[in-house]
Amino acid sequence: MAINQDTLLFEHRFCWITLTLLTSLLVVNLAFATPQSQKPLQVIFVDVEGGQSTLFVTPTGDSLLIDTGWAGNESRDAKRIAAAAHQAGLKKIDYVLITHYHLDHVGGVPQLVKEIPVGTFIDHGQNREMSGDTLKVWQAYQAELATGKYKHLTVHPGDILPVKGVDATVVSGDGNLISKPLPGAGEQNAACKSSEQRAADQTENARSLGIVMMFGKLKIVDLGDLTWDKEMQLMCPVNKLGRADIYIVSHHGWYQSGSPALVDGLSPRVAIMDNGARKGGTPSAWDIIHQSPGLEDLWQLHYSEEGGAAHNAPDSFLANINGPDQGNYLKLSAWPDGHFEIFNSRTGTTKQYDAR
Repeated sequence: MAINQDTLLFEHRFCWITLTLLTSLLVVNLAFATPQSQKPLQVIFVDVEGGQSTLFVTPTGDSLLIDTGWAGNESRDAKRIAAAAHQAGLKKIDYVLITHYHLDHVGGVPQLVKEIPVGTFIDHGQNREMSGDTLKVWQAYQAELATGKYKHLTVHPGDILPVKGVDATVVSGDGNLISKPLPGAGEQNAACKSSEQRAADQTENARSLGIVMMFGKLKIVDLGDLTWDKEMQLMCPVNKLGRADIYIVSHHGWYQSGSPALVDGLSPRVAIMDNGARKGGTPSAWDIIHQSPGLEDLWQLHYSEEGGAAHNAPDSFLANINGPDQGNYLKLSAWPDGHFEIFNSRTGTTKQYDAR
């Protein structure tokens, strides 16, 4: 049977048009699927009542806990951390980073390892504050390391943490700081002019192990309790860190940290303060954050009694308001294009933030 040439031409054109439409639909579907369908970086801000404990879970499943909260309190903080880890689908925590050796940061280690397995501990090295509670919790931490159950890493400014799924650079540790700006940073910092010079802090706070974490286009800064004098060295005259999307407020929002040189230099979109009801949230420090250029929202783990009505975020941005201890948390979910959202476990609501 003879084949009609017009029929062949029609079928060829029909197939070409169909293929073009299918390709276009595939591109559109991929556009809608990215990046929301990708696994996000999850960051849970555990309420440890004015200490710090922040759990990062990367899309690859790696986990990093920064600090372990307080000792005592019938393992309150360790149980809250373990609950957050289990909620995130973890059976163990791969890395626990200790920013420094104060009671509210390293105190919970012995209790934490009884609640959930830990793979590796990361710290800045030797304790330099050998007295009081600091010495006691340091000795308890060393005793746990001496069991040989864990890997142990001492890191220095410029090192990259071995956490898969993010790029986390150490920028401070044991009193030392990075000597060169991070990629994309290095501009003159105009906020240095409005930051007073302060005497050098002699405690473990000034030796805090601080990191800058990149997840795609998103930048998160956590400097532990790094003090004002060290911030000035890190941010003046040039800004070695650059701008940030998320600023985990230094030192629980206490007056010893959080200089304009740091906060205005970072110019964060969102600040998250791990304060307690009676610890952190100093009005002067709160004002610096609240007035920072580019700030969209300040979130707090607690209503600060010191701050009062004039120096607290609105209730919708507080995980815990006045009243009995509830242990509510905040949760950040972020995607590589730079957009993110924050969930308040007290209110059950989520706020979305577009990429910068």
